[in-house]
Amino acid sequence: QVQLVESGGGLVQAGGSLRLSCAASGSIFIIYNMGWYRQAPGKQRELVAVIPSGGSTKYADSVKGRFTISRDNANNTVYLQMNSLKPDDTAVYYCNMNIRTRNSGVDAWGRGTQVTVSS
Repeated sequence: QVQLVESGGGLVQAGGSLRLSCAASGSIFIIYNMGWYRQAPGKQRELVAVIPSGGSTKYADSVKGRFTISRDNANNTVYLQMNSLKPDDTAVYYCNMNIRTRNSGVDAWGRGTQVTVSS
């Protein structure tokens, strides 16, 4: 069984910064993609950023140049550094990992962390 736990959300003024973290635990053999998604009220969940185990990162156009995704493979953790935050960034942020356990592949999701940006 695999669990993802996010932290780092909160309330910040426009122009401010936050850093989200997401740590995976359980019977993990290898983690392929690590990513962040967000869902604002009344909107569909959307990809924010993804970082593969090898290869280049990918960002939504709306966050390019402001957000940076990174990963710590030794600790099964993914981060999202968010700078120059805007009110439109307000959403629940979810981490996602594609994980291979000993017996199966798992598309794991965290429970979400709220990010609120005030104008």
